Amino acid sequence: MGRRRISIKLIRDQRNRQVTLGKRKLGLMKKAYELSVLCGCEIGLVIFDSNNNHYLFGSHEIGSTMHRFAQCADEPIESHTNKTIKRLVNRRGGGGRGDADEDDDDDDD
Repeated sequence: MGRRRISIKLIRDQRNRQVTLGKRKLGLMKKAYELSVLCGCEIGLVIFDSNNNHYLFGSHEIGSTMHRFAQCADEPIESHTNKTIKRLVNRRGGGGRGDADEDDDDDDD
């Protein structure tokens, strides 16, 4: 069976939300790994779920990456929220199967 387009909004069913978190979290970590290898960059990824569980990915030692980030005095080259990423993705012609809905109210969650 092929993939179907989904609406990007909060999944109401707790079990489905946890399954989706597990799959997409792994996918996000895989993309972070690939970006670090292909581009030679250092990546630190922190995820907090709705139950306040946290998940970490570090292309190098996560503690040293977080320390390095905390010590940065300069403003970041780019900094985004759900709202700004959604705008960028829509401006560039969508983001694939899960295009962001324009009427989504949870922009900054």
